[in-house]
Amino acid sequence: MCGRFTHRLTWEHLHGLYHLTDPRKPELDLKPRYSVAPTDLLPVCRLDRQGAREIAMLRWGLIPFWAADPKVSFKSINARAETAATAPAFREAFKRRRCLVPANGFYEWKKLAGGGKQPYLIQMRDAAPFSFAGLWERWKKGPEPIESFTIITGEPNSLVADLHDRMPVILDPADYDAWLTASDRAALQKLLQPFPRAAHDHDPCVEPRQFCQE
Repeated sequence: MCGRFTHRLTWEHLHGLYHLTDPRKPELDLKPRYSVAPTDLLPVCRLDRQGAREIAMLRWGLIPFWAADPKVSFKSINARAETAATAPAFREAFKRRRCLVPANGFYEWKKLAGGGKQPYLIQMRDAAPFSFAGLWERWKKGPEPIESFTIITGEPNSLVADLHDRMPVILDPADYDAWLTASDRAALQKLLQPFPRAAHDHDPCVEPRQFCQE
């Protein structure tokens, strides 16, 4: 699963990463976050009503539109790639409310032989930002609507497999448009693959590193 990640992107980073067309700088809380936790408000990239990319602040932990209690979000911070298209909590969002969740890295904990766990920070070798595949939803049964999101997880690549049996789905930038706009379920499922391990030092890759407080 993915239960913690880092977000250290400015508005300029987001504007460049997603090729946004709106030149205005919105009032967003984009202070560096070194340990994002469930229920935190985070920027995600989604399509607006006109089909253009926009940045919106959403709560981590998807609340299905039909849920009676928003507390269910604690159980839906992640959606499994294998069942996101069919699970009741996520299938409507999978059809028409997909998003990109920007990050700089994510954490996993490895069990130690003597007991306890060692946290690791997984990030790109050059520390470049990237995007998780996400889904978002709007819940309207409370005094105020709540917009929330989940991160899709799938099989790990060979680097992360030593730490955990799953990892968040990291999308290739070339697939951002397809993830946001495609309607064919089979085509969308093909995008939910383990991020490839690099063959060369200068290729994009994911690398586990022992975590130290910044």
